Amino acid sequence: MTDNKFSFVSIDELESEHIAAPQYSYWKSVFKKFFASKVTVFFLIVSVIVLVLAIVQPMMSGYSPSQHININVAGSKFNPPSMNEWFGTDSFGDSLFDQVWLGARTSLFIAFSATAITTVLGVIVGAFWGYLKSLDKIMLEIYNVIANVPFTLLVFVLMYILGRGTSQLIFSLSVTSWLNTAYFIRVQVMIIRDREYNLASRCLGTSTWNIVKNNVLPYLISVIVTSVSRDIPSFISLEVFLSYLGIGVGEKTASLGKTISDNTVYLAQSPHTFWIPVAVLAMITISLYVVGQNLADASDPKTHI
Repeated sequence: MTDNKFSFVSIDELESEHIAAPQYSYWKSVFKKFFASKVTVFFLIVSVIVLVLAIVQPMMSGYSPSQHININVAGSKFNPPSMNEWFGTDSFGDSLFDQVWLGARTSLFIAFSATAITTVLGVIVGAFWGYLKSLDKIMLEIYNVIANVPFTLLVFVLMYILGRGTSQLIFSLSVTSWLNTAYFIRVQVMIIRDREYNLASRCLGTSTWNIVKNNVLPYLISVIVTSVSRDIPSFISLEVFLSYLGIGVGEKTASLGKTISDNTVYLAQSPHTFWIPVAVLAMITISLYVVGQNLADASDPKTHI
């Protein structure tokens, strides 16, 4: 008698419905794509170091632009960079290292604040603007009027009216810039608003807010990150430009723009007081831009394999 070489197996209906496909996690794919580039990782490390120095260094040094601690010390002015003074000293004999990172903190605070206001208002208004056809005509008229006014000129006028100051500068930078973000989001929303799942949601009686929140905004993450990565370096550069012209932050407030402006007159006598803040500014804007752009690319599901 031969052994039975075959045996019956039970049928599992749930197992038969299983789709043999790899498990997909959106955020896991985002971080995998983001950290795959060594250049991105390098600039991310630079960005983190810059942010930490801008936050921690002013707290440790206790430096204040209104108190020039070494002004009466002979020979302490315009010292070149050394092991004791990494960035050297300025025209008052103060540490340029302390001055630069205090200024960087102010510039970053202004840029992040203006970007947050611009992004939040722009995304919310833009989402409804693109989804509600009844709102489109009104908002387009408002946008066409404001968009024809040069943004830099408008900021100039507002700063002359409001006066110098950090809060005034944040307001001037964000008062109309959110409208450009809203228009940018509106175009993206119009592309996806009439897709089948949104039509089905409307037929089922889903509210406009829930459709925008659950069906529209999640598909715009990469677009929003792109906008943020563009705005932060742009606002930093604009703050530096305005402070350089003397209409930015207050007289007793340190910023990168004000530091560069104050040391322009000493460019020939002591070039390090000018070029070091410029180099720090370039390092901040470039690193934040590269990190932001690569994060935006990684946030796009089309790039996930």
